[in-house]
Amino acid sequence: MTVLTVPRLLLPRRLTGSAPDPGGGPDGTPRPSPGPEVWLVDTSEYRTHAERRAPATLDRQELARAAEFVQSADRDSYVCAHVALRRLLGLYLDVAPGQVVIERAPCLHCDEPHGRPVLPGGTLHFSLSHCTGLSLLAFATAPVGVDVEELVAPATILETADVLHPREAAELSRLPAAERPTAFTRVWTRKEAYLKGLGVGLSADPSADYVGSGPEPAAVPGWSLADVTVPEGHCAAVALRTP
Repeated sequence: MTVLTVPRLLLPRRLTGSAPDPGGGPDGTPRPSPGPEVWLVDTSEYRTHAERRAPATLDRQELARAAEFVQSADRDSYVCAHVALRRLLGLYLDVAPGQVVIERAPCLHCDEPHGRPVLPGGTLHFSLSHCTGLSLLAFATAPVGVDVEELVAPATILETADVLHPREAAELSRLPAAERPTAFTRVWTRKEAYLKGLGVGLSADPSADYVGSGPEPAAVPGWSLADVTVPEGHCAAVALRTP
């Protein structure tokens, strides 16, 4: 999978995948076509739109979760990400965003229904990640994971070095100090995208798998990893299960 370059966008819009359906969705938004696609949401540009649509789009649990955020920036990121998610899923499924049914997969550890969010039937897979100011969404017909993060501070690298595979830790130790925040964030987004694609998330040991900290992701059996070029100050990655 090649590196994906993401421009600054006003609304959720396709970054990869097939050309949009000329007919568009019910509100004029280009209808996504099946396949691995990545979309970007800029919170500062999408906030007003998302706030207006949230009451009729989000379910009760999502609205309650949004109300729990103390910081307005965190609440805005959450609302923008989830309104965009339901809007795009509605276009894929040809239903109103508020009618999209999102379930929880069985937990891989206890088999209770509090695993990752899924759609009934399992024919379309999706993944969502958001940080302050940006959200990234991925859709595919195979399991997919996506992650976007702000560059970590140097102190954070020292505090969380145990999340790296020994080879990755060795690679970072050989870099100049000024290059380590980007390299660490790059390897972390690859790991989290891959673990989200697997459906285990951070319940698994992030240091167990080697994804590489260099400019190109390492090969992971059964998966295709790609870095996503997002606005300055961030790193992002997407993982797609291959046949």
